[in-house]
Amino acid sequence: MSESERAMNPLLLEIPTELHGERLTLRVPRAGDGAIVHPSVRDSLPELKRWMPWATDAYNERSGEEWCRKAAANFLSREQLQFLIFLRPEDRHVGNVGAFKFNWDIPSCEIGYWLHTAHTGRGYMTEAVGVLKDMLRSRIHARRVEIRSDAENLKSRRVAELAGFQLEGILRNDSVAVGGRLRNSCVFSSIFNSRG
Repeated sequence: MSESERAMNPLLLEIPTELHGERLTLRVPRAGDGAIVHPSVRDSLPELKRWMPWATDAYNERSGEEWCRKAAANFLSREQLQFLIFLRPEDRHVGNVGAFKFNWDIPSCEIGYWLHTAHTGRGYMTEAVGVLKDMLRSRIHARRVEIRSDAENLKSRRVAELAGFQLEGILRNDSVAVGGRLRNSCVFSSIFNSRG
């Protein structure tokens, strides 16, 4: 099979299950990781509930385990590339980052993320997004990577800016936010003009 034929089939792409930054390790979720993810989400619920529809008082360890197993399957099918974020050297789980909404013809995708409330403001998410962005460029030869953020989520917007994404525009009343209000979404992008 030629290189061009392999590149057209995302199932054949060699994508690492672990990535490393200066202070962080990013690892694909696996069975049993619900016990790791659940406490981080529960600790951060007051902040997460404002932005994430899945972050509710009903969130429990089973919710975390179901997400981890689905994320592991989606990684293999290349529907999504989700990673748990661990702070080294103690390997403490501090959040998640992932790529999704792939258009393999371009290729392009969107990055989403959340961080444990106690670990915000230290540049961890900016580092994690940068590590993931670099992998998307080098392994899937992404030409466009987006981050979309609620216009009111200033912390999320700042991560995009610090990770080198440019604001392309703000879509007004483009979706329904948590609580049922209409939200404005900031669209940030990082563009790569050449493969590799």
